[in-house]
Amino acid sequence: MITSEIIKMEYYQALIDKRSEYEGVFYVGVKTTGVFCRPTCPARKPKFENCEFYETAKQALLASFRPCQRCRPLSHPNHVSELVQLLVHAVEENPEQRWTDEDFRKLSVDASTARRQFKKRFGMTFVEYARARRMGIALKHIREGSAVIDAQLSTGYESSSGFRDAFSRIMGAAPTLLGNHHILKASWLDSRLGPMIAIADEKELYLLEFVDRRGLEREVERLRLRTKSAIIPGYTEPIRSIEKELDAYFEGELMEFQTPIFMMGSPFQKEVWEQLKKIPPGHTSSYANMAAAIGKPSAYRAIAQANGANQLAIVIPCHRVINSNGDLGGYGGGLTRKRWLLNHEKKSQSMTTAANKEE
Repeated sequence: MITSEIIKMEYYQALIDKRSEYEGVFYVGVKTTGVFCRPTCPARKPKFENCEFYETAKQALLASFRPCQRCRPLSHPNHVSELVQLLVHAVEENPEQRWTDEDFRKLSVDASTARRQFKKRFGMTFVEYARARRMGIALKHIREGSAVIDAQLSTGYESSSGFRDAFSRIMGAAPTLLGNHHILKASWLDSRLGPMIAIADEKELYLLEFVDRRGLEREVERLRLRTKSAIIPGYTEPIRSIEKELDAYFEGELMEFQTPIFMMGSPFQKEVWEQLKKIPPGHTSSYANMAAAIGKPSAYRAIAQANGANQLAIVIPCHRVINSNGDLGGYGGGLTRKRWLLNHEKKSQSMTTAANKEE
């Protein structure tokens, strides 16, 4: 997802003006309708605050948006074949369907031809498109509060391992395409507060996020591009380590993590994240105090942005930063989780202090 406010304003103006030179440059997801459109869509224009901008159709699909029926962002008649239009329409008729060879035969479509035409036009095969659409729906269900098992079953995955593997595969190259690339592995972790995804190489943990965090797909893609890595399903030692530590954390037995981490950010962001790690469990700091601590008292807004860019939830405790007036402020994993984490840490620290006094 595109996050720069300047670029978003530029794209929004292009959307209002229906400027054709922006075709293929961006897609807009409309939060109020759940659809995504091309820049020249003739539909009534949404308010700016209801728009999310994406560089590719796949990003919009993974963010749970469906193709607009008016501008048909994947089916422009001047750019794609009738076969592609037919298949896109078929997916929208039943987006949760798992496609088999028999389904292609019923439509009198050659599966290899469909794969080739989708790959040429959209940079992904038809099966990847259909899977992205299903996975987008599943993530939307999770974001709206559905249990993981419900989201899994409603999108056609009979086993949790299949659902989790599909989630991981959708974000990285297939194993046969890896070549000599740097390899990161992604694993699904069940936690007390909901499923999380961990990504690591053999030495360090790169990402730990709640699965239902909006924009997670783009976050993972950015990680892959900046590290020039392929991301595939699997476990590494840092993932095994953080899984054990998270279990201990949620049991109140551990508050400081020892799993090696890789912080991918600017020098300023890393400085902020190091300062975050200095906030003791059971305590909080404000954005203003954080800014003062690093010697930049007017940079509290930049502190908040650095907090939001943290890719290692809980481990780098951005949840311990609140507003100066005592309000919780923001949190990528949701304010309910932030409140729970703070209460959990206070309770755990109190119990530890009491136990030490008894000794």
